[in-house]
Amino acid sequence: SLINILEIIKKYLPKSKYFHPFSSNMFGGSKNKKQNENEPLTPLSIYALGKVTAYHACMLYRNVFDLKICGAIFYNHESEIRPEEYVTRKITKSVARIFYGKQKKIVLGDINTKIDWGYAKDYVEVAYKIMQQKKPEFFVIATGKQYSVKDFVKKCFSYVGLNYKKYLKIDKKFYRPSKTVSLVGDTKKAKKILHYKVKTDLDKLISI
Repeated sequence: SLINILEIIKKYLPKSKYFHPFSSNMFGGSKNKKQNENEPLTPLSIYALGKVTAYHACMLYRNVFDLKICGAIFYNHESEIRPEEYVTRKITKSVARIFYGKQKKIVLGDINTKIDWGYAKDYVEVAYKIMQQKKPEFFVIATGKQYSVKDFVKKCFSYVGLNYKKYLKIDKKFYRPSKTVSLVGDTKKAKKILHYKVKTDLDKLISI
């Protein structure tokens, strides 16, 4: 567990650096248009609750025991190695199969959900940069832009020259039980301290 890792660092490696990845889901009930590092933690899922608990543990060990603990609150970070349980890969793989005649329809839930999508590779590079800072800190890492699932679907079908309306079916069984607000990351702190820039926009991510 995380506590075991932090205890080992405290006892045996107090001068080492530790990086922990957090999730924008910790801000699930946000009332702000954009969220920064001072956003109240309002989890709306068990996953998010776990991340909030990890966040408090890291803050405790950093502040009480003066350990070099840093981290990033990552917004959605997609990649080509995501499994198909994630909507981005479900969409891109389905579009590929439809294009090659191996699938007829794609079935999705609420396509009006808006998401701040980034590229996982870029975010790992930022994680490395965070680790190189003298002062251990936490940063919001995001693109600062949001697109709906519908936008993502349209762009994917457009990439292969197809009209999404011919292949998309909506099924309410795929709707999430808790309605997380549309989260968008405020990366002012990362831009100022890390000189953070978005490398991969949504169109490039889809092409990958």
